[in-house]
Amino acid sequence: MIGHMYFPLLLQPTKSFPSALLSLLLVMAVHSSRTVSLSRSQNCGTPLQQSLKLTRLIHKESVELIRTYASQGAMSELFCKSSSSEVPQPKISGLEPSERLLSVSSILQSFLPHLQRVLEQQTDLQSPSSRLLTELSNVRNRSASLASVISCLYQNLFPNLPAPEPAGGPTQMPPPQNIFQQKVYGCVVLRRFKDFLLNVARELRTLKSRVCRMPPANTLF
Repeated sequence: MIGHMYFPLLLQPTKSFPSALLSLLLVMAVHSSRTVSLSRSQNCGTPLQQSLKLTRLIHKESVELIRTYASQGAMSELFCKSSSSEVPQPKISGLEPSERLLSVSSILQSFLPHLQRVLEQQTDLQSPSSRLLTELSNVRNRSASLASVISCLYQNLFPNLPAPEPAGGPTQMPPPQNIFQQKVYGCVVLRRFKDFLLNVARELRTLKSRVCRMPPANTLF
């Protein structure tokens, strides 16, 4: 009798093993999903927030910079809308998030030499204590920092894709200019750069919603 009593008990764990295994696999799958989601969130988090915050700051400063620039030379708004094939366009291209972020990085890198050229030109025309030079220098330096942060964000999100080219790559610059041409050129650069920054801020918000997934707030485990 004792043997007959123990035999079914020994079989009892065997009958529940498939369900126990299924539960274990389900827990592992949920944990894996959490890990991947958290990893993507961490990759997006700091570089994305830095990029967006810095972009908004530079855009705000660029708006004030254009006002200062126009007041210094009594520039008409029409001059700032002049056509120039050398100055980058503010439009971001690409279909996939990786392509669009790479476009952001590429255009930003292209703007840096133009911002530097405008700063150099105005250094020759303004006094060292000029407010315009201070604002130009701040925008130029912050933009270089933004280029580094964007590059970091791109490499975190898309580590298997080629990294953006570093600053200092080939950029088409305008030929020698007289003072009036310099003023028009500087105004065009600053206006397009301001428009570009507005597009970048929108792009980063879209990137956050499309690529950066936060872990779900409520789970079964």
